[in-house]
Amino acid sequence: MRRAGLFLLCCCVLAACTRTGTSTGNGNPWTIPGVLRIGEKEEPDSLNPMFGHTLATDQISDLLFSSILGIDANGNVIPDLATEVPTASNGGISRDGKTITIHLRRGLRWSDGAPLTSADWMFTYHAVLNPANNTKMTYGWDRIASADAPDPYTIVIHLKEPSVAAFDILQVGGSAYPPLPAHLLAKLPNINRAPFNSMPVSSGPYVLKEWNHEMSLVFVPNPYYFRGPPRLKEIIWKIIPDPSTLLTQLRTHEIDVYPSVDTDEIPYLSDVTGIRVVKRLVANWRHLGFNMSKPQLSDARVREAIAEGVDWRYITDTVYHGYGVPAVSDVFPQSWAAPTLPPYHYNPTDARRLLAAAGWRLGTDGVLHKGNLAMRLTISSTTSDPDNEHAELVIQSVLRPLGFDIEIRNYPANVLFAQSGPIYSGKYDLEWSVETNGPDPDDSGYWNSRFIPPNGADTSWLRDRIVDETSDAAARTFDERTRTALYQREETRIRELNPAIFAYWEIGYVAMNTDVKNYVPAAFIADEWNAWQWHI
Repeated sequence: MRRAGLFLLCCCVLAACTRTGTSTGNGNPWTIPGVLRIGEKEEPDSLNPMFGHTLATDQISDLLFSSILGIDANGNVIPDLATEVPTASNGGISRDGKTITIHLRRGLRWSDGAPLTSADWMFTYHAVLNPANNTKMTYGWDRIASADAPDPYTIVIHLKEPSVAAFDILQVGGSAYPPLPAHLLAKLPNINRAPFNSMPVSSGPYVLKEWNHEMSLVFVPNPYYFRGPPRLKEIIWKIIPDPSTLLTQLRTHEIDVYPSVDTDEIPYLSDVTGIRVVKRLVANWRHLGFNMSKPQLSDARVREAIAEGVDWRYITDTVYHGYGVPAVSDVFPQSWAAPTLPPYHYNPTDARRLLAAAGWRLGTDGVLHKGNLAMRLTISSTTSDPDNEHAELVIQSVLRPLGFDIEIRNYPANVLFAQSGPIYSGKYDLEWSVETNGPDPDDSGYWNSRFIPPNGADTSWLRDRIVDETSDAAARTFDERTRTALYQREETRIRELNPAIFAYWEIGYVAMNTDVKNYVPAAFIADEWNAWQWHI
């Protein structure tokens, strides 16, 4: 989903393009002018970003919604609904860092023609913190002391203390939610089951025309989009879980874009006519996550034994064919805050020592036992990528001689990551998945105990004073030198505790029809950041 060698030289910093096959000077005969067909493995679990946990939700959110601020392909913060990015120099952030002032564009409208104003953001702020709503994460929003809208075009946010997280909620991804339509939702006691969640009005470049579950979503231009009509007449988001079928449809030109090309399919792209391939290092980190609330996994020595009992580089280089950069933490390696940590070392002998020190003994059944506990675990991933199961089989087989009896139990992405699904409900032992970062290194939502579900995405159930204190302190200052030191301490502690094992950072490949213009893959969050400029 997400080989060193020759490719890596081209991938590590900037996107690179290669042209494959041939096409006519007048365009490809299979191109449907104005209609872009995208092949995606996943279906969103919700179209309301407040509730959706899947990457598909983040991607489609950029089609349907405009945020206060956006993120470009390289992670730079740019204005979206706001006229400018608030900074200390332009007065948007107060000198004490505790007040953020946002100025909205004039004439904004929802796709149903209703005005979009500061009242919509104020409604969203209250909805996020409304305990009756099943908000997936309140991180950043909970740093707000109060907010007001002195006029339809101004939002003033008063913070309890300076907070990077409160600035980040104005953007996209994670706990950053766009303004929601108060004129449709404000009268509801909660919006958990509002029709809006599956058929929303839009503030973004496109409007949902139809959602054919397990098949496709179809989007058409939003006539009231503030930048003017987007350049496409229609976007067809085809849900194709099987990577081989995606490659086949790329080859037969039934799709125009294949994002996140499966690693098994990358070598075959050279055989496809009329496409170009774009590749770049992206902020998606593959990891093995632990449910530390499970008694078998509550001891850090057991988690360290698993870290030493598997050759993670082997999995990256063989199962995922080297299309990844080895990871040592969840901070993007090109970030100013990237910590200095050693790579994981494969050492089954020391893994056995750690297990014995933790009180685990091999039984006659070949399984580790400790009192009434047996080391029988499940591992879960998404069903949309065959490489995931291949990796799970490797993990299962190499840990078996150490006494781990692991059952593979996989799910569709919209089930695995649903609010009531295995990961967020804590009904899992090990999970093999990919997380997507925004450009800021703040990772409190993953590791700070305040964000254990249902309050956030600390799905490892990690509770640690040092991690809590350092992540909180790093989010309270905008000073990069101070934050870098704090993240070094936090990530060192995370490495000691091993709530997750970081396998690799993804080198993403996007294959597209040579007639597609202005589709610029992004390092962060989603490629749809400039969807209004796409055309074919």
